[in-house]
Amino acid sequence: MRTFDTIADFKTMLGKDLPTGNWYTVSQQMINDFANATFDKQWIHVDEARAEKETPFKSTIAHGFMSVAMISKLLEDVFSIRSLKMGLNYGLNRVRFPNPVPVNSQLRIHTTVKKIEDLDNNGIKVTFSCTIEIKNAAKPACVAEFIAALFE
Repeated sequence: MRTFDTIADFKTMLGKDLPTGNWYTVSQQMINDFANATFDKQWIHVDEARAEKETPFKSTIAHGFMSVAMISKLLEDVFSIRSLKMGLNYGLNRVRFPNPVPVNSQLRIHTTVKKIEDLDNNGIKVTFSCTIEIKNAAKPACVAEFIAALFE
């Protein structure tokens, strides 16, 4: 975890890597909860018996969008800015899912601060280059540019 006192302090990270994130295990309960929240209950995500028999993964897999949805939390664990009053998800660029995430996989984030733009109301818009790694896998679960608006 890297902590900054102010947005001005955080701006020194432009072009630099933030700390590597903690590992999170993707449980079947998390996958089921995501399926229920998004109404995406395709059998490859929720039918454990069928997925074991009929998929090359031999288990259920997480939704690709689940890994994207985790980015905010994963970033929260690698840096903080003490002076922040509010942060908002602003958007995504260039999202790809190079590798499926089988149930019980462990994920963590690698992040570079790619771009910082000033906003009105004492804020900045930050573009993070994010890679969500799967433990012991050659390719990541997700590669995306995540954009957040942060305000003091």
